[in-house]
Order: sequence, then C-alpha cells, then structure tokens
Amino acid sequence: MTEVRFPMMTGDASAPGVLATWYVRDGETVADGQLLAEVAIDKVDAEVLAPGPGIVRLSVLEGAEVAQGAVIAHIE
Repeated sequence: MTEVRFPMMTGDASAPGVLATWYVRDGETVADGQLLAEVAIDKVDAEVLAPGPGIVRLSVLEGAEVAQGAVIAHIE
C-alpha cells in the first residue's frame, strides 16, 4: 500500500492547507501519474498525482483542512 500525502508547500510546515477538490472517487482504479486532487494553501494551488497504479482509498474529505505532509489517501 502506498501513501499519498499532502505536499509540503510552504516553509512553515505547521501551516495547514485545504484539500480543495478530489478528481477521483474512493475505490476507483488509477494510473501512475493520474491527477488525484487539487490542494491549496496561502493562495497557492498544487496538484497531487498518483505515485503508482492501483485502487485509491481516500482518507480526507473534500474541503477539509489538512496538515502539510499528512496522508490524504492510500493506493492499494
């Protein structure tokens, strides 16, 4: 199982971000490099890509505040 983490986007690791949008559903099969989500922090958006192929299991709800570096999903 591979962890998908909220990226480190600022020099202040304690600053939380927001999981803005999921582009996949829980249980969906994804390809390596596929766009999974968009995250935001301090007016900066970033894309989260699948680190490998498999079935994605979401751990965080869309719109939730998330710590940088936190696990947001797993790929089985």
